[in-house]
Amino acid sequence: MRAVVQRVSRASVVVDDQIVGSIGRGFLVLLGIGPEDGEPQVKQLVDKLAYLRVFEDDAGKMNLSVLDIQGEVLVVSQFTLYADIRKGRRPSFTAAAPPSLAEPLVARFKDSIAAHGLQVSGGIFGAHMEVSLVNDGPVTILMDSDQLSR
Repeated sequence: MRAVVQRVSRASVVVDDQIVGSIGRGFLVLLGIGPEDGEPQVKQLVDKLAYLRVFEDDAGKMNLSVLDIQGEVLVVSQFTLYADIRKGRRPSFTAAAPPSLAEPLVARFKDSIAAHGLQVSGGIFGAHMEVSLVNDGPVTILMDSDQLSR
């Protein structure tokens, strides 16, 4: 499981000219699912995300988590995080999980974040989405469940 996590002032997702998800201060999470991913990877990434201290405290230090600030999370499924660009000029996406595996894991990821008491929004799985954000900092972090288990 891979995620691009961006600390945002606000973010939204539009599908067919309709806002389907939006948040204020918190995280925009672009989430990719691999074929070997399951519940352990969901738990691992959600726990890391919920307690990741990248929000500033009163002293201006990144000491607070999204839980501490009572922030929000916008989750957008993005299979292109598993792009293989080693050959040619057109990426291969064969390393991404099939939709039958990925869609329920994206839903489980969102549910697991909500279980921490956070407000969660999302895009529509498989839809063409327009994602807008105001990156705060900017702060952008790459997370990979393979790296967390080492």
